[in-house]
Amino acid sequence: MPVDFESYTPTDLPDEDTHGRRILEFLAESPDLGYRPSELATELSIPRGSVGTTLRRLEQRGFVRHKGEVWAINVEAYDAHTASRIGLQAVADQFEGDYYDRTDDWDADLPDLDADRPSDE
Repeated sequence: MPVDFESYTPTDLPDEDTHGRRILEFLAESPDLGYRPSELATELSIPRGSVGTTLRRLEQRGFVRHKGEVWAINVEAYDAHTASRIGLQAVADQFEGDYYDRTDDWDADLPDLDADRPSDE
């Protein structure tokens, strides 16, 4: 699919709806925990063979680390920008379809908090 070259911002982050993205999102939820590939396969319903290959690719990109058979997110390489993007998408997914998502003018009746603020002039 063609992309507008001037506005395109490349990222090393795996595309959405891929095994790599799902594994990263899962590991990012608990950065202090490590998981065996079989546990990731079970938790994420990903074929066991795909998990191992995907983890090695993510390791090459610096997103994950491992000790023996236990894999975890690489917090040092997993920068705030990447974490923010995944975190924001996770929040959007969690609240998709709620009142605020379905109602475009949900903020129409909110008070103007700046109205009572004294002027700096």
